[in-house]
Amino acid sequence: MRITRRGFTGLLAGTAVLPLVGAKAAFADEKVVRIGFQKYGTLVLLKGKGLLEKKLAAIGYTVQWTEFPAGPQLLEGLNVGAVDFGSTGETPPIFAQAAGAPLVYVAHEPPAPRGEAILVPKDSPIKTVADLKGKTVALNKGSNVHYLLVKALEEAGLAYTDIKVSFLPPADGRAAFERGAVDAWVIWDPFQAAAEVAIEARELRNGEGIVPNHQFYLGARPFVEAHSKAVDVVIEAIAEIDEWTKANTAAAAAELSPSVGIPEPVLVRALDRQSYGVKTLDAAVVTQQQAIADTFFSLGLIPKKLTIADAVWKGGA
Repeated sequence: MRITRRGFTGLLAGTAVLPLVGAKAAFADEKVVRIGFQKYGTLVLLKGKGLLEKKLAAIGYTVQWTEFPAGPQLLEGLNVGAVDFGSTGETPPIFAQAAGAPLVYVAHEPPAPRGEAILVPKDSPIKTVADLKGKTVALNKGSNVHYLLVKALEEAGLAYTDIKVSFLPPADGRAAFERGAVDAWVIWDPFQAAAEVAIEARELRNGEGIVPNHQFYLGARPFVEAHSKAVDVVIEAIAEIDEWTKANTAAAAAELSPSVGIPEPVLVRALDRQSYGVKTLDAAVVTQQQAIADTFFSLGLIPKKLTIADAVWKGGA
């Protein structure tokens, strides 16, 4: 199945966005950073603490925050000019770049391969990834776990076509998993941790040894080119939140719990599997991301070959 530009736009699924017409001119004039975030993660903590507002005010900028249900929708918001900056896993930016989105990779977090997994019900007869042959597996379309599934199947000697894929967002995936409508569910934290604790879902395979599971910070190229100083300040603030979260996992879980609706002990489990230490992309990370893009092109999941290095922010003006 190929993802066209129209198909990628369809992933937005009702999120209100703004047209991109005249966006670059607006970027040059407006001193506001519009950040897209998801319910869980570093950007939620950054928003809650108000740290970024203070740092950006010092250079004359304000912040606007917009919540998105998942990475693909966030990057479609970036594509059409609704947001300037956001964070997603590895796979959404590949689908977005293939669809022509003007994004750039600004920074990343170190690998967190345990923060995503293929889950099966606790009493499932499925014991190995090889047992998934002919089974139905749920995952969020275009999300970071898409690559985990591909590599886990490859490791087990199966082709992507050896299974049936059911594309479901996290809430629907959890519901289908619980009622037995799917045989396995590929999901990331904190939804992964919640399923492990609440319904004793069993981990079949996580990303260790087969996928890095990076978290990327991405910007709209026109915005980043016009406002590199503001982008530097955002990354600086993220680094501070990273350091605090790593040293204060329980406190971070307490802050996140009300917004994500997940109990603190579950979030502690998820945060312990997260990685910390934001940095710019090096050659090794670009190579890893290129391998994902090449794999998806070979499977017909994206319509053209990509050069990831073309979308890596080099810094400047």
